[in-house]
Amino acid sequence: MKRGLFSLLIAMTFLAGCSQDSDLDKGNAAPSAEMANQEDGMPADMPDDFNFVVRFGYGDVTKNEINTFQGTVTKDLITKGTATAQLKFTPIEMLGIYGKMREINIIAPKKFATSRNCSKSPSNEDEWTVTVDGKTESFSWTDRNCELSDDAIALLELRNYIQSIVNAKEAYQALPAAEGGYD
Repeated sequence: MKRGLFSLLIAMTFLAGCSQDSDLDKGNAAPSAEMANQEDGMPADMPDDFNFVVRFGYGDVTKNEINTFQGTVTKDLITKGTATAQLKFTPIEMLGIYGKMREINIIAPKKFATSRNCSKSPSNEDEWTVTVDGKTESFSWTDRNCELSDDAIALLELRNYIQSIVNAKEAYQALPAAEGGYD
């Protein structure tokens, strides 16, 4: 019995070795750098095509926008319309933003609360478009129904992180102040 198990183990090891050898012959000895560099669909290193747009505001009024595709930021001035400025993130800021997006795997499907037990007004609305490694994902979420899923909380924290970087930029600080408010 032991001899039979030992023979079976040797045969399986030999077959596994042959399988790996045939992979070597095909040039597939190790995972590609791209595959080894990805976790949950996002590369560990920020790809050259990484860009995003986030539009946010109250209710259907998503007039605030941070757009790295166009290198702009738009501020909702409420009763005075909007104001737009050219704004570029530094490479280090983009790496930081990418790292935060990768932590929450922003391109993966998200779950947002759909409870109708409560409704609040005004409510936050966010619309996102993100391009990473040739893939573009778009989605939106709201806190209109009071409850926030973990995914919505993570996106709100991400947006606040990005907005804190924007707030420190001279181009944003030079934009006019908002007037009025939302009910």
